Amino acid sequence: MVYLITKRTILSIIRLWIKEVNGMKNIPEEGAFIIAANHESYMDHLIIASTFIRHLDRKVHFLSKKEHFDNVFKKAWHTYAGAIPLDRKSGGKEALIWAVKALKKGKIIAIHPEGTRTLTGKIQRGKTGIARLALAAKVRVIPVGLIGTFEILPKGKYIPKLKMAVMNIGKPMDFDEYYNKTITKKLLREVTNKIMKEIARLCNQKYNF
Repeated sequence: MVYLITKRTILSIIRLWIKEVNGMKNIPEEGAFIIAANHESYMDHLIIASTFIRHLDRKVHFLSKKEHFDNVFKKAWHTYAGAIPLDRKSGGKEALIWAVKALKKGKIIAIHPEGTRTLTGKIQRGKTGIARLALAAKVRVIPVGLIGTFEILPKGKYIPKLKMAVMNIGKPMDFDEYYNKTITKKLLREVTNKIMKEIARLCNQKYNF
């Protein structure tokens, strides 16, 4: 019941901030996959959820810092949304283990490889957790570029402006060529950079890291 109410109200309201979504045909209709998007705003989670949940009628589990569970209201929303609390001080190991198990059960995980919202609107250096997750679970990564969410609700602001965002969904990225290789820092960085460059392309930016 809560799922249906939220889907028909909150997720529908969020559509008011979405100008267009491109690449819907790139979303797998079934099976596990990782959504990897740039992070400009708290609106990012809502826009991703609104698009993917409405299209697939499946829950999307977000990796979200544990501070988002620090009061009853935040906890209620993030629990509904299927968010996974991530302790950044410990490197998020427990959250990654949970996410791998969830992916192997066919679930959808969403992650912002940058780790935190940008302060400038420019894409930041991606952290290698996305590569660890993709290689451990052996699933595809769906790159997503969000444009305009920084102007709607930048970090430090709490009331969204009446502007609109664009979501560009890229083609699924496979990394099966890496599955039998020894996991090294260099390999993780290589995979991460491939994902980040595609995300940057989708949001009309350059990845200079």
